Amino acid sequence: MKILDLYILKKYLGSFIFTLLILIPIAIAIDIAEKVDKFLRSPDLTMELIIKDYYLNFIVYYANTFMPLALFISTIFFTSKLSNNTEVIAIHSAKISFTRFLRPYFIGASIVTVFALGMNHFIVPHSNKIFQEFKRTYISTKFYNNTYVVDANLQLSETDYIYFRNFNIETGKGYDFSFGRYQGNQLKYKMQGEHVSWNPADSIFSIYNIKKRFVKPKNDILIIESKFDTIFNFVPSDLQNEDFIAKDMTSRKLYKYIQASKERGQKNLNTHIVELHKRTSLPISSFILTLIAVSLSSKKRRGGTGINLAAGIGLMFIYVFFMKITEVLGAVAGTNSFLMVWLPNAVFGVLAYFLYKNANK
Repeated sequence: MKILDLYILKKYLGSFIFTLLILIPIAIAIDIAEKVDKFLRSPDLTMELIIKDYYLNFIVYYANTFMPLALFISTIFFTSKLSNNTEVIAIHSAKISFTRFLRPYFIGASIVTVFALGMNHFIVPHSNKIFQEFKRTYISTKFYNNTYVVDANLQLSETDYIYFRNFNIETGKGYDFSFGRYQGNQLKYKMQGEHVSWNPADSIFSIYNIKKRFVKPKNDILIIESKFDTIFNFVPSDLQNEDFIAKDMTSRKLYKYIQASKERGQKNLNTHIVELHKRTSLPISSFILTLIAVSLSSKKRRGGTGINLAAGIGLMFIYVFFMKITEVLGAVAGTNSFLMVWLPNAVFGVLAYFLYKNANK
């Protein structure tokens, strides 16, 4: 039986890699046709830079995106061939149960899942950062300003809050600054400044034209100063709350960023939470998609491989569409992001179970 396991495992992984190697060049060819005029518009853009910073990261990004599709199609394709060649019938005739028949498939799915988890949590975020920066610099006609924030506020602790009317992350300068310290709902201390300058060398914020107000039971104390240097437990980049920041972080950094942002009072972090959970839910879907693919294609059908592929691609389309819908819903404030991200796997997991029970008969 070990020989049969090895045979199926080789077919499983080989077909998966082969399908992925077919999809990626097609995606690259389509992308080159769409982007070639934009590449030629930039005189300082060299072929080496295009290959190294764009297409190498393009392959990493889209290989990770196409992985579930490639796995599903390849599993249906080669299992249908086994079925049409009556190899599956021969296996069952040898009194090998359908459950035992699935073992090499799940060994292969485990290998793919571990690889995909490593990619999603560590490699893809770094690659995506370079890829998206290249697109923002040389390709997109849309103006991206990820260094300038407006109406930025943070909760630094249970009692301390800050606010900037605007802040330039790149220059480290902000305007209309306000710092408040509260005890319960009562304001105890407030500091306002016309503009602020941050020195990254010593992490000191220099605040200019300041008014300090100490709230007392009878008479408030007002102090006016021209300059005041202080240290806060945040850096200017913490004022950003953009989607691409989450995709550029490794999962460990993203988790810390989410926790720190919650402590600072940022309200809707669901987009970041969806991104964090999606990095695990998508690789885990390898087991569900494998079970569905094998259950669909292990029986010999009239029409052969084409019928199985048509049914499989239809199911894959529904899965991807459902997954995208739940991601959008999960990013909406007030929804349970964890539940929304894992809902497609739960629904298709139930479908996989019923298909497995039917195939097992």
